[in-house]
Amino acid sequence: MSISITPAANQRMRQFLEQTPAAAGVRFGVKKTGCSGFAYVVDLAEIAGTDDQTFQIDGVPVIVDAKTLPLVDGTVIDFQRQGLNASFVFHNPNATGECGCGESFTVG
Repeated sequence: MSISITPAANQRMRQFLEQTPAAAGVRFGVKKTGCSGFAYVVDLAEIAGTDDQTFQIDGVPVIVDAKTLPLVDGTVIDFQRQGLNASFVFHNPNATGECGCGESFTVG
């Protein structure tokens, strides 16, 4: 099982981690929400739990909960700027559909 990040996402995650040196890493996961079922979550993790798996990706610790991992396995995380907006973008091979606004996705 794996997660990968683009150089742009790597740079953005490193900026977050530099601002919070006590963080254990960047937490990547999903939550149930939206019109399609799941939404991605990217946040700083204070600690890695016993049910977490940590991926060291080009020097960035990415932490994923074991229950979430099957939903995001193989995902490529990118960071894109479009005009005044900037956000993480996810390319998930497990997603079978997305809502029209792009905020949530379906698996299965």
